[in-house]
Amino acid sequence: MKLQEKQELITYLSNFASVARRQKILSVLQQRTRYITVILEDIYQPHNASAVLRSCDSFGVQDVHIVENKNIFTVTHGVTIGSDRWLTLHRYNQQGINNTDECLHKLKSQGYTIAATTLYQEEITIEQLSVNKKVALMFGSEISGLSEYAQNYADVLVKIPMMGFSESFNISVSVALCLYDVINRLKKEHHNWELTEAEKLDLELDWLRKSIKAGELIEKKFFFLKEEERRKKKRINHS
Repeated sequence: MKLQEKQELITYLSNFASVARRQKILSVLQQRTRYITVILEDIYQPHNASAVLRSCDSFGVQDVHIVENKNIFTVTHGVTIGSDRWLTLHRYNQQGINNTDECLHKLKSQGYTIAATTLYQEEITIEQLSVNKKVALMFGSEISGLSEYAQNYADVLVKIPMMGFSESFNISVSVALCLYDVINRLKKEHHNWELTEAEKLDLELDWLRKSIKAGELIEKKFFFLKEEERRKKKRINHS
């Protein structure tokens, strides 16, 4: 779809969304980022998976990369409260290949630093993780953590400092703590974390579609009216 037509469609669909919803979409878009992303490797508990997605949405992280080598990633919508609808989920679940490798290769090619969170190994703490480049925070399964492959091929290993007898946080808590620190530092230290105007436009259209009842029918009517308008102009030009 051409840029002008996309903008016209957004304007048309906006007539069928409430003022509060339109304002909320525009407000959230200004805080969304792809500079920080999250990778989840073999998360299997639906409650944890759902809580992680809710945290990503709350902290403005748009993309979540889901690796399913051993476990299928499922969500509990009562926990996400619909937050997963507003995220872009990338799933890596092909049979017979190392999906972790697929994910890491893709993100590294896009300029991301892969920061693997660990329980026992540590190069740096989360507060020391640089945000001078795009960062992909990687989290592993609830029991065993990240695979050995993920840890070996990550660019850096990070750990959340702990001061009690417990050796780990719940994964959803870990994600929230890491994002709170990294996102806050990013917004204070850098100015290139926002989405591009083209990305904002695409998401605005996607979120409007998801906000409108019978949105598909309304969109079909928009294109029908556009075609009628083109035919009318064509008749006038030939008369």
